Amino acid sequence: MVTLSGSHSIGQAQCASFQSRIHTESNIDTAFANSLKGICPASGSSSNLAPLDSTPILFDNTYYKNLISKKGLLHSDQELFNGGSTDAQVTAYSKNNPKFLTDFAVAMVKMGNLSPLTGSKGEIRTNCGKIN
Repeated sequence: MVTLSGSHSIGQAQCASFQSRIHTESNIDTAFANSLKGICPASGSSSNLAPLDSTPILFDNTYYKNLISKKGLLHSDQELFNGGSTDAQVTAYSKNNPKFLTDFAVAMVKMGNLSPLTGSKGEIRTNCGKIN
């Protein structure tokens, strides 16, 4: 999960996906949160965009460095570095970009080789959080 979450090294997220985090959470860098409040006020538009990390057009390990600095944009991202079992892997990737890139490539190939269930063997969930 830590490896594949590195895909958040590129791209942007809509305000609605991080609005609560920047206004209510404590495991976020104060200056980082304040910089985002200008584009994502507590009661403002939820369609404004912010980059997922500080190098949004470069696929690199800056995402992990940001997590260590409590600058993860999304709540789920920051949970990867929040005193739990994944902290060590986040730290390792923050210090070793080639290792992250290699592990990410291997994980993507592995995920691409999964065979999804089809027909009567599988189901499409109408609510991702529940089994139909």
